Amino acid sequence: MLNKVNLLSKYPKTKGRDQIANERLKLTDAEKEISRQFGYEYFDGPRKFGLGGYYYHPKFFTEVVKDFISYYKLNNNSSILDVGCGKGFMLHDFKQILPGSTLKGIDISKYCIDNCIDTMVNDCVVGSCDDLPFKDSSFDLVISIATIHNLDLEGVKKSIKEINRVSKKNAFIKVNAHSNEKEKEAFANWNIVAKTSLYESEWLEIFKETGYTGDYYWFKP
Repeated sequence: MLNKVNLLSKYPKTKGRDQIANERLKLTDAEKEISRQFGYEYFDGPRKFGLGGYYYHPKFFTEVVKDFISYYKLNNNSSILDVGCGKGFMLHDFKQILPGSTLKGIDISKYCIDNCIDTMVNDCVVGSCDDLPFKDSSFDLVISIATIHNLDLEGVKKSIKEINRVSKKNAFIKVNAHSNEKEKEAFANWNIVAKTSLYESEWLEIFKETGYTGDYYWFKP
């Protein structure tokens, strides 16, 4: 049953968001296209291009992972897929707590996979969320945080169907969503790589259309 739940409430808040957004307003289309390559510039280049330095620190995902484990009742026999895994940091924290679990990650960024955290280097692969290289019902939990909205609308729908396909039961998706014009404008100024920008109600319609019955939450700019 489709359920809205905030499983990232313990993820640290971004500081200086307004200043960063103002810098991004000055980016040219060519500069934004550099960010959309999801290479060094987006992850480890200047903050205006993306994450501004994507490094491991337990303050980011350790407490978040504990909430996922508790909510989904995960254990050392569980299998978990992170769609949009980046450098594998969240999966690393899962491994620290559940060393016997089966963990896999996929990300469109070759740069990230090439620079994957050591503990996950053999379990993260380059690939797209709209064509997951895994068998049907492979995972007890599929997680996708701030990823599928980086595709166009058809890609979004394919990605949700793929998440449905490879999940045995549980899935969690977090996407950018707005509820009014002010939020829509703020989102456009903040996220320079997303190709799909939708109202909350539009996302719910897509979930219905694609048969998604997992959990979800909104990222707000």
